[in-house]
Amino acid sequence: MQRRTFLTLGLAGTAGLALTGCGFRLRGLDAPSAPVSELALAGPDSDLARLARQRLTDAGTRVHDDAGLILNLGRPDIRQRNVGVLDSGPRDEVMELAAPFSVQRADGAYLLDQQRLEVSRRYSVDDGDLLGREQNRDDAREALREEAARQLIERLRSL
Repeated sequence: MQRRTFLTLGLAGTAGLALTGCGFRLRGLDAPSAPVSELALAGPDSDLARLARQRLTDAGTRVHDDAGLILNLGRPDIRQRNVGVLDSGPRDEVMELAAPFSVQRADGAYLLDQQRLEVSRRYSVDDGDLLGREQNRDDAREALREEAARQLIERLRSL
């Protein structure tokens, strides 16, 4: 290999790595695409259901009652538990969200039979900081809903 060819390839490779390392991406490659074209959302009204409806609509899915596919989203169950052994002072807690869901066609046949979304988040609380403790819990609850909605859309992409 000639020296000039080697230098040209080396500079091109270095430039590509530098652009990738700084976060450069081509437009449209990471844009959310619609997992399905249209979908009906059934189940109890909850924050997770409203967020899932919003994320599906943002991704380009038409959400209406007469759709050919029905997403049955159950009520999310949120649990908190202590991770540490101390009952006072700063400690870690884990919040877990679990929500059942299934996808069926309008004729009743299931495409995804009774599955569960399960996400968890670890955060720190301090008994001396009551406002901060509640803010940490609210932030963890919101992050759980966001992650559950993201996982739901990823699972719907397999359809």
